[in-house]
Formats: sequence, C-alpha cells, structure tokens
Amino acid sequence: MATPGPRYFGFVVGGSQPAALAADWLTSAWDQNAGLYVMSPAAAVAEEVVGRWLVELFGLPAGTSCGFTSGATMANFTALAAARHAVLRDAGWDVEERGLFGAPEIRVVLGDEAHATVFAALQMLGLGRGRVHRVAADRQGRMQPDALRATLAGLPGPTIVAAQAGNVNTGAFDLVPEIAGAVRAHGGWLHVDGAFGLWAAASPRLCDRVAGLEQCDSWTTDAHKWLNVPYDSGLVFVRDAAAHRTAMTHGAAYYVETAGAERDNYNWVPESSRRARGFTIHAALRALGRDGLAALIDGCCAHARRFAELLGAHPAVTILNDVVLNQVLVRFAPPGEAGDAPSDAADALTRDVIARVQADGTCWLGGTTWHGMAAMRISVSSWATTADDVDRSAAAILRCAAEAGARP
Repeated sequence: MATPGPRYFGFVVGGSQPAALAADWLTSAWDQNAGLYVMSPAAAVAEEVVGRWLVELFGLPAGTSCGFTSGATMANFTALAAARHAVLRDAGWDVEERGLFGAPEIRVVLGDEAHATVFAALQMLGLGRGRVHRVAADRQGRMQPDALRATLAGLPGPTIVAAQAGNVNTGAFDLVPEIAGAVRAHGGWLHVDGAFGLWAAASPRLCDRVAGLEQCDSWTTDAHKWLNVPYDSGLVFVRDAAAHRTAMTHGAAYYVETAGAERDNYNWVPESSRRARGFTIHAALRALGRDGLAALIDGCCAHARRFAELLGAHPAVTILNDVVLNQVLVRFAPPGEAGDAPSDAADALTRDVIARVQADGTCWLGGTTWHGMAAMRISVSSWATTADDVDRSAAAILRCAAEAGARP
C-alpha cells in the first residue's frame, strides 16, 4: 500500500516529510537507545526541546510534561495511567504500590463515539471496557455536555472522563469548555484524545475548534498523522507532571540515572529500551515552522472541503458529516432513495463503489459504518496531496459510482 502517497485517503496516517524522513534515517544509523540520558544525551535533549515546543504550540499549561510513545494507543495508556494514579492518590490510595485490589472504584466516562484505542488502554490498565459509563453523542459524534452532567451527578468517588478532539469518522470536536466545566464541578480528571484533531491548535484558522484545551488534565496525539513524520511517533502530555512520572517510572539498580535536571526519557513512557523518537519531530518542526505547519493542516482541510463539494454535487451522493476538519463521509443511493436514510440497497451500493475505487487504483480509501449506515470514509492527511490529486480522485470515485449503477 502506498500509504505515504498523495492520493491515499484510507486512514489518518499522513505521509513522511522529507526532513523528517532524513532524520529518521539518521536515527536508525545512530542506533541510540533513548531510555536513559547517559545512553543518548542527544535523544534526551531532543525530546525535552520538542516537548516544550509542542506544549507551547498546543497552548497547554506551562510545566506540562511530555512523553514520546509508539502511537496513540500507548499515548492514551500513559495518560490514563497518570489519571488513575492521580484520582486514587487523591482518594488516599497508592495504586502503583498496592494495585487495584481493594482500591476505591474508579468511574470512567466516555462519549458514545470514543475511539477504540481508549477502550484498549482501559483494558490494559485494569479499568475494564465493560464498566465504562457511556454518554450520548449528537449526529456529528460530539459528546453531549448536558448528558455528561447528568451522568456525573450519579457517580460518586474517583472519576476519569475522556473527551475527543477530532472524531475519527466526522472530524467533529467535543465541546471541551462545557465538558471541562462539568468535570471540574464533579472533581474528576479530564483527558482529551486528540490523535489527529489536536493539531488544529496549530492553525489560526482552526484553533477555535480546540478552545478550552488548557482546562484539561491530559492530552494525546500522533505526530505520524498530521505532522507527517515516520512511524512511530505517539505523544502524551500531562498537566500534573508528578502524576505522569510516578505512573510510568520504575528504575533498576543498574540504571545510571542523572542527579541533575537532565531528562531520562523512560520516566515518561511505558518502555525503557526504545527508539529515539524526538529527532524526526524536531526536524519536521524546524523544517516547517509555525506557518508551514499551519499551511499543512489548513491545506488538508481545504482538500477535504473540495472533496465534499465535488462529490456532493452529484445527485447520487450524500455527504453525511459537517466537514469541519479533514474527514469526509460519503454515501451513495440508488434511484428513488435518500442517501441519509437507512437502506440495504444504499449500503450495498456504497460498499460496491468503495471496492471499485480500491480496485481502480487512482486513489485508495476505505469504508465505515456511521449511525447504522455504510459510508465511504475519506481522510486527507498528507503534506503531498494537491488540488489536482483531489480532482483526479473525485473524478475516479464518480466514475466508479456510475459503473456501480448509481443514479445519474
């Protein structure tokens, strides 16, 4: 699969910027274990510098800690481990020492559209997928603040709430200011899963979508998604740096830890032996600068809107989402049917068009199920995508739709 290519729209994975790719080659050639400062001072300093840059870029509170993980799943794991530590610490329980046996019960609250990686993190942390309290979401996948307040009112004790910046299907953002107010009033921890949507904070045109981020307690994102660096490049940020470090650190007698202010990277992520992930992100940010990063993100969103305009003008097509970011949901309807209503025939036609597009080879995209309906999912995430790529891809999609029997 040509996932780094300009016409790959299947998942939110981005491509690889040239500067980041070159830095990745150097990272492999240097072959540094980035766990301890004494093993690679350069890797430690690179992560420290990049962490400060990103905290400022995203508008997070001063003093927020940063860890470099393998991806969004482990970033969510790390953030929720810090949350688990903090809410149990406040309840008088040392979870790292005593475990969860006999601990006060932690209530976990998620929106109905929470991403699968959050559930994966919960299952690994012993908090369970099936014990989650789910809050209703609206038609765009946003957690409803009133429903959250009602849920929290019935939950005593330690509480963790996970919101979302960038729904994986629609790109929609939870209303963080309202959610943060509800969580603060309850006395809980608020985490934001922003695997790709958190990067909207870097764009002056889009930053209003992530208003209120500074009110949260932890945040996660992926640099390989919208910063377009090579794998693997998950990022986790925690307001309470002490909770972050305590949840992750372990140590050993033979570890040569620094006595000063130098950073030992293993204190902030689950791994000790690990790749030096900071070099590629450092190179990408230096190459792009603030303006270049904003242009990359704004360009992808403009391309997504262009997709919606070109496809939505066809009578057989319904765009199912408000295109607020880089995600477009497309549904195809046979003659006489509405595209935004459940229909076995429309489901079959939509899946047929997706399969034909994948076989055609002009571009690659995937499918999803949204509110019980089959949909084509277009994710625009690559720095290399151009307006011509969008036009060629949209034309191929409509050609495949015609071949599949979509109404003219």
